Amino acid sequence: IMRDATTTFAIALVDASRMMGPVPVVFVPGFTQTAASWDGVVPYVRGAVVLDVPLRNTFAATAAAIGAAGGPAIYVGYSMGARLCLRLALDRPDLVQGLVLVSGSPGIEDAGEREQRMTADDALAASVEREGVEAFLAMWLAQPMFANVRDDAPGVAARKELTAEFVADCLRVLGAGVMEPLWDRLGELRMPTALVTGAADTKYDAIAEAMIERIRTGVFHVRLDGGHALPQECPAELGKFVAAFAAEH
Repeated sequence: IMRDATTTFAIALVDASRMMGPVPVVFVPGFTQTAASWDGVVPYVRGAVVLDVPLRNTFAATAAAIGAAGGPAIYVGYSMGARLCLRLALDRPDLVQGLVLVSGSPGIEDAGEREQRMTADDALAASVEREGVEAFLAMWLAQPMFANVRDDAPGVAARKELTAEFVADCLRVLGAGVMEPLWDRLGELRMPTALVTGAADTKYDAIAEAMIERIRTGVFHVRLDGGHALPQECPAELGKFVAAFAAEH
């Protein structure tokens, strides 16, 4: 099922006092991000709980730690955070009442591609350990997929507070190369699920469409007017959508 942003927000014009029930909405940031990356989104969502990534020694253990911190809730994850929330939803569906995956992926299916990605991520981890976080972030945010992220966008400055050890460990423990792909488990999802992508993010838009084919029921895809980094590019639009999703579910 596809809903464009206009249709979604037509459904979503709910009085602010009725946007949230008793279930909290837990937000999980992406790679090289802190909880501050959601600062432009959470003002629209009552009951928001914003987490930093509680890094553990494996991908699955980190997803479990997110569930332990957030408890029963609607979970919203961006990019790396979306992959973690997806793993949590599959491993602990009792905790995940609803799921919003923003610019997310179930991982890399092809074993050869995973191996290449793991090697590349290990090289990036070594570079951040060698050159420091600020130099690494300058390189990372210079990628075309982040071209529309302004220097004053929510959470950008806070990234510089991360340690080189944490960023490197995220690459080695939570990277898409080391992550067990979840494509074959998508049909297990039973909670309401929204896949949110930017209209200009053709790679992740195609991934979302492929995910819908595997999930099949209880899922819809929303395109917002942005690229990959939606929490920074269009935080208000994303916040209003999450508030509407929480009100509906």
